[in-house]
Amino acid sequence: MTESGNATKASWDPLRVDLGERSYDIRFYNNATDALVADIKALCPERAFVVTNETIWSAQGERFGAAMQAAGVDFTTAMVGDGEKYKTLDSASALYDRLLEERFSRRATVIAFGGGVIGDLAGFVAATFLRGVRFIQVPTTVVAMVDSSIGGKTGVDHRLGKNLIGAFYQPALVAVDLAYLKTLDDHNRHGGFAEIIKYGVIYDAALFDYLEKNVTRALKLESEPLLHVTRRSCEIKAAVVGQDEFEGGLRAILNFGHTFAHAIESVGEYKERQFHGQAVAIGMVAAGELACRLGMFSAGEQARLVKLIETAGLPTRIPEGMKAEQIVEGMKSDKKVVSGRQRFVLPTRLGEVVLRDDVETPAVLKLLRDLGAT
Repeated sequence: MTESGNATKASWDPLRVDLGERSYDIRFYNNATDALVADIKALCPERAFVVTNETIWSAQGERFGAAMQAAGVDFTTAMVGDGEKYKTLDSASALYDRLLEERFSRRATVIAFGGGVIGDLAGFVAATFLRGVRFIQVPTTVVAMVDSSIGGKTGVDHRLGKNLIGAFYQPALVAVDLAYLKTLDDHNRHGGFAEIIKYGVIYDAALFDYLEKNVTRALKLESEPLLHVTRRSCEIKAAVVGQDEFEGGLRAILNFGHTFAHAIESVGEYKERQFHGQAVAIGMVAAGELACRLGMFSAGEQARLVKLIETAGLPTRIPEGMKAEQIVEGMKSDKKVVSGRQRFVLPTRLGEVVLRDDVETPAVLKLLRDLGAT
């Protein structure tokens, strides 16, 4: 079904992530916490362990917790620090301690209530506690709703790079309530739209066209465009993951912009001024420009990409003070490096990308300096 005429409904038809015995639904709600919790309860045979942080819980947790209590779900809330710097083995260890001290069993359900950091961390704990317990994602940010909560990538960061320790572990449910986005600040909301723009570049030129006309309305959380771009992004992510669960081929296209972005984040030491979405926006500009210089992507389409990113209130240049050599060094820890060769996801036209591993370092350094690195 389409969302036209249904933007005010409490819920919409679910999407299925088709992975055989690991298949699950992405379900959509519109300020319908009771319905969301009812779906969670059906997947909690015993106790639930809700992983969140104080910022998210103070903004959105009271109603969720009250609904869980009213539904009779026995749950414990575990708080972790707010931000990428807390996505570590130390944080995971603290969560294991709580689970063990409170005698959670293999019938426990771990619930991630938050953004991408919470989802990655809680999912990694669910994948490894007692060799795996049930896991549910309740994303509360744009990035988590359209990207990180779907597909089963879980993990923590290492001092040498992002997401280097982890596991593929699929959730039993992804429960997306668009009302949670109303509490996001501008920086987080705009940052999340980088991932939505990404889907238009890598998979669906029609989505890119739609964003060019409607991104400002969607950013204002107008119901119809917000639902359209969120649901379409989830459809694309589900389709890609359904074809390539473990990133053996097609799924690598989801990393468009991320090779640059992860290195920029690492060099910036995950500073609050440089959130993930903002880094991805810069990374997409860099990847598009690199493709132009290689004769793969037209200057006109690159200009459209830059303009859309700017219209979405996102940066297009590398933050002041970052050194090109440090960014390139950070790329060497990227998981996509194969046999010592850096792989880049590069556009050939809007809606289509390819992988290239033949780009020489001097060309990358020049590109980074042209985009603001020193």
